[in-house]
Amino acid sequence: MNLNSVFDTIGQVAGAASPFLQLGSGIAAAGSQKAAGIYQAGLYELKAIDTLALADIRAEQTEKIGTIQAGRRLIQSKIQARNYMIQGNRVLKNMRATNAALRARAAANGVSLGSGSIAGLQQSNTDEAMFDLTLLDYNALNAKVMGFEDAGAMYISAIRQGLYDKSAAKLQANQFRTAGSFAKKSGGLLADQTLLETGANFLTKADSVFAPFKK
Repeated sequence: MNLNSVFDTIGQVAGAASPFLQLGSGIAAAGSQKAAGIYQAGLYELKAIDTLALADIRAEQTEKIGTIQAGRRLIQSKIQARNYMIQGNRVLKNMRATNAALRARAAANGVSLGSGSIAGLQQSNTDEAMFDLTLLDYNALNAKVMGFEDAGAMYISAIRQGLYDKSAAKLQANQFRTAGSFAKKSGGLLADQTLLETGANFLTKADSVFAPFKK
């Protein structure tokens, strides 16, 4: 065998090795495509988990804030009702003091306490005090009722907001997971396509691959 024949054989062997290299490269590319799809799906799953966890935290915080606000509103309504009651006590105290002063003045002047202008003044003073007291009692009751209604509305609003946040988070998480599933399937399909093309290309060159070994 002369030198030229040796070089020709080496060239043929090198050419035959090229399809094997392409086959290995294709298999590696398919593996990378499949791995990329799995990796992308994993990222989407992490996003879905984070979204749900964050929604739970937000819902819990919203409920806590709503509870605190409702509690403050109840306390405020109780303070308002107590203030009206205090005003009512002052009205009664002033009524008694005024009537006592009228009776004392009448007694000092020798006027009958149960008749005449003294009795009329006492009755008028009492009627006005009772009217004011009735309004104050109504205001106190109204303050309690409104406070209770406002507090209930605040708490219910917080609960609803938390449920809405969780529902929106579930929807978004499902979208992430759908995208992840699609990415994983796409990576697998691309990998299969690459393997098929690589295998087909290798088989078309099978004769030339084994030609140097047939001589």
